[in-house]
Amino acid sequence: MRVEMRYGTGTLPIEIPDQNIAGVLEISESVPLSDGDRAVQAALAQPIVSPPLAELAKGRESACIVISDITRPVPNKVILPPILETLEQTGIPREKITILIATGIHRPNNAEELEIMVGRDLMERYRIVNHFSQQPETHAYLGRTQNGTPVHIDKTYLEADLKIITGLIEPHLMAGYSGGRKAICPGIASIETMKVMHGPELMEHPKSSVGILEGNPFHLEATEIALMAGADFNLNVAIDKDRQITGVFAGDMVESHRVGAAFVERHARVTLPAAADAVVVSSAGYPLDTTFYQAVKGLLTAVEIVKQGGSILLVAACSEGIGSKPFTDLIFKTDDLTAFVQGLYNPTNFVIDQWQLEELAKVARKADIYFYTDGIPYHQRVKLFVHPLKSAQEGIEEILTRYGADTQIAVIPEGPYVLAQLE
Repeated sequence: MRVEMRYGTGTLPIEIPDQNIAGVLEISESVPLSDGDRAVQAALAQPIVSPPLAELAKGRESACIVISDITRPVPNKVILPPILETLEQTGIPREKITILIATGIHRPNNAEELEIMVGRDLMERYRIVNHFSQQPETHAYLGRTQNGTPVHIDKTYLEADLKIITGLIEPHLMAGYSGGRKAICPGIASIETMKVMHGPELMEHPKSSVGILEGNPFHLEATEIALMAGADFNLNVAIDKDRQITGVFAGDMVESHRVGAAFVERHARVTLPAAADAVVVSSAGYPLDTTFYQAVKGLLTAVEIVKQGGSILLVAACSEGIGSKPFTDLIFKTDDLTAFVQGLYNPTNFVIDQWQLEELAKVARKADIYFYTDGIPYHQRVKLFVHPLKSAQEGIEEILTRYGADTQIAVIPEGPYVLAQLE
């Protein structure tokens, strides 16, 4: 059987014998909305547990709209124009509207990326700024959560008279589902806040996992932080594997996100009757697989359905290499993942982006990792706690040799967009 794995801006073919296919797990077919612009306008006018955006905007002097960074394929060119038009029609001057990019602790987005994200027209007509988590002077302290997390949020957002957050809802490796509160935390939170949010007490909790909201401590803490910062209006979308909008969920931050997550779960959840010997997975192609740091999310999708002691074969283009300098330096100097995770409980050891190495360690505790990319030199791949491959097909042959003629291999061509679970 030939399977096309999402890889970069295209696909990567892999051949697996029919008798060894345990299942090809893909999100269920959903009909994309015929008119995304009209759907967004309808959601703004008839939101979930909230007055219409036009009503909320009346009498406001300024507005801040939070959008996701380049690592998320949010259709901003569709969702932003109706929001901006509504704000200006209700009297908020264009020069008083700011679009704030929720970079979290990622690097800022450059002009070329901004054009991809929002289009040249919006770039030229509106003020667009990046969030910088490591600039304390750009944040305001709001106090501590009930669990003691210090809350520092971007001043640009806090000082706006009208606060709007946007994003994409998809299965998320630690928050259950992306969207909603994540636009604020980690989106526009400071590094001081994220030291706790990406610390081991939350990250190692068994319910800080994909597809789980109820009892998920990361989700609960992020929601409390977002409520402290305030959000007047939330707009999230769901998309299909072709990046077409399948649903728009707007209104109250908590309720609209809950409805949207339930919608996504119905389409994204796919099950296997039993754990597989091996899983072949992508990181859903561009933009999620531009770095190994991001591509780890594909591994977290596969780990749910692989046997203990099994194997995962990850394919990701990694056109920008391993990831940020702090992450790259950290992974190169780490020799033992078990010792690394134990060391995380000492807060003085905190390093930017350490959480993704911690997630890699979770996968490595359960399965061996095979990895194919053409974006990272082979001599660097050997340092990533993976079995580096010269071709994806080489990985298939090694897996079949390792587990024998009856090997059962599950395949997830779309990686993190799929909520893969056992029945």
